[in-house]
Amino acid sequence: MTQISKIGVIGAGNMGSGIAQKIAQEGINVVMVDVKEEFVERGLGIIKNTLRQGVERRIFKPEQVDEILSRITGTADLKSIADADLVIEAVFEDKQVKSDLFKKLDGICAEKTILATNTSSFYVREFGEQTSRPDRFIGLHYFYHPAKNRLVEVIPYEKTSKETLAKSLLAAKLHGKTAIVVKDAPGFAVNRFFVPFLNEAVRIFEEGLADIPTIEEAAKRAFKIGMGPFELMNVTGIPIAVHSATTLGNELGSFYAPCQELIAQNEKRENWNIEGKADEAKIKTVIDRFYGVCFGVAAALVDEGVASIEDTDRGAKIGLRWIMGPFEIMNKIGIDKTYDAVQAIVQKYDDFKMPGLLARQKALGQPFDFNFVDLDVRDGIAYITINRPEAMNSLNETVVSQLGARFTEAENNPDVKTIIFQGAGKAFVAGADIRYFVNKIKESKIADIVEFTRKGHELFLRIENSEKLTIAILDGLSLGGGSELALACQAIVATPAASMAFPETGIGIYPGLGGMVRLARHAGSELAKYYVFTGAPIRIEDAQALGIVTRVAQPTDIETAVRDQILEGKPDKYSHPELPDKFKSLAHICSQENVERLLAGKSPEHEDEALAGKTLKTVSSKAPLALKLVNEIIDQQVGKSIEAAVEIELWRLEKIFSSADALEGLSSFGRRRPQFKGA
Repeated sequence: MTQISKIGVIGAGNMGSGIAQKIAQEGINVVMVDVKEEFVERGLGIIKNTLRQGVERRIFKPEQVDEILSRITGTADLKSIADADLVIEAVFEDKQVKSDLFKKLDGICAEKTILATNTSSFYVREFGEQTSRPDRFIGLHYFYHPAKNRLVEVIPYEKTSKETLAKSLLAAKLHGKTAIVVKDAPGFAVNRFFVPFLNEAVRIFEEGLADIPTIEEAAKRAFKIGMGPFELMNVTGIPIAVHSATTLGNELGSFYAPCQELIAQNEKRENWNIEGKADEAKIKTVIDRFYGVCFGVAAALVDEGVASIEDTDRGAKIGLRWIMGPFEIMNKIGIDKTYDAVQAIVQKYDDFKMPGLLARQKALGQPFDFNFVDLDVRDGIAYITINRPEAMNSLNETVVSQLGARFTEAENNPDVKTIIFQGAGKAFVAGADIRYFVNKIKESKIADIVEFTRKGHELFLRIENSEKLTIAILDGLSLGGGSELALACQAIVATPAASMAFPETGIGIYPGLGGMVRLARHAGSELAKYYVFTGAPIRIEDAQALGIVTRVAQPTDIETAVRDQILEGKPDKYSHPELPDKFKSLAHICSQENVERLLAGKSPEHEDEALAGKTLKTVSSKAPLALKLVNEIIDQQVGKSIEAAVEIELWRLEKIFSSADALEGLSSFGRRRPQFKGA
């Protein structure tokens, strides 16, 4: 695939500057263009101010800011982006202005250049048809603030080529975005239900059903959000809400059109007054109204093929920061209650119809099923993608089951010679789903955890022993179960941004999906203990030196690296020479004598006193019981077949997950430092 080394952004306002900043943050050169130098300078000022705030919040170091700014060129000369690989338009929502701009860009830009619009209101095709390159035209709809919000809607239209879509998705990934592919339709996916949510809030107020503080509180409780609809409009701008609702109303009917109170507030040029106390007696009624509108619209857009239920939920969780997506909430409250809430909206608004999807689901009497693992077969290669980026692709019962099903499909397909495992978004797989473990422990269902883990082992053994070549593509974070999945594959192709780690002892448990035995086969028991005891990341260059990673390539060269691995065939996975010298010092830290010292809270004997002290400090923060079991398991796995080694891990699962340390570590994850007692 062609390299993406230069991106142009047209527009230096809040959206354009934010997009440019994010692109530069991720290491790509970007040219930000506006019609006047003063506008460009203002945009650069916005970027510098945002980055300065990032330094104050310790997100960036000053030297990182200098690097980011060095990748941004600001100019009023459109010709400066003539050789860009991708040009993103981010000017204000005026159809004529955008159309004229794309005509100019079409004449200026090289043949290779993909043109993209960031429109939130117009059809993508309306602008693509203004150019001589409709096959190289696409929509990339960013969400505010684009330097912080990870979501981007990727909108191909009927003339957009597959190559353009693939390159646009790659560009999104390269600058840290989670992309959902949606149909070129009014409001696309997220705004299709978000704008009616805002409009309905004002209608509820207009009708006198509840006051603004009550509506705000109801919305926060309904969707677990930090700001209600009125505060959101105050922050993002009431004119934007009016414009978006007007556009949807013109395309889809009066239900979507802005209500009179919203129009009147816009004409006043005043923000909403959100002060006051909520009326608890009216909260439930308002929540039901919100549910009816949002769920009805979400089901309608899926019915129309605008987006899948999974991507609709991702849009809500990533783009709007809802804790759960519309379809997840529907499952939680029940399909019958969902149907009743939507039916009330159908009866209230003449031009809003019950979505067929919801009617069919009610007839089934079952919750919605979600697909988190995709299978795509191209040229004899099966690509299995764990597509749960909103949860960093973490593993739970559903994901493992679907992973097994997709793998079986690929193995049974006679046209498939190679099976690739990859993750959507910025992670490969960030371990197992912590909530799953916590819930099972609290329900006293440790046996379910053991069974879940056994099924994972069975799948991983099938992947490792498959007659077809299995390859993991590591591009981004890989933790715990994700690193264990990668290690189970016969080969690993990684990007420089990838990493592997086993952080389990820091949350009261141990790696339970074969990571210890497979790591020990590559690196020896002592080094395996070091990485599992400390949870230290294994840098990709180190993983390659240890023979764990077979190839390293830039993201744009991954396909070539995969093809080269296929031509080479299956590597002799565990046949490697003596441990490289650079790792012997780390291995010595976890020699038998030093492990005994570490477990007793004593500093290991080592020529590097700083390393010894650092290791002791790190290990002292881990769960004592988990460390003890890791030591025992790795020792007992020596000389055993992987199948026998798996049973050694499984045999101790009940003990570790029944411990107080496991519940403490898992429950505190991401919230506070756990307090382990070794029990």
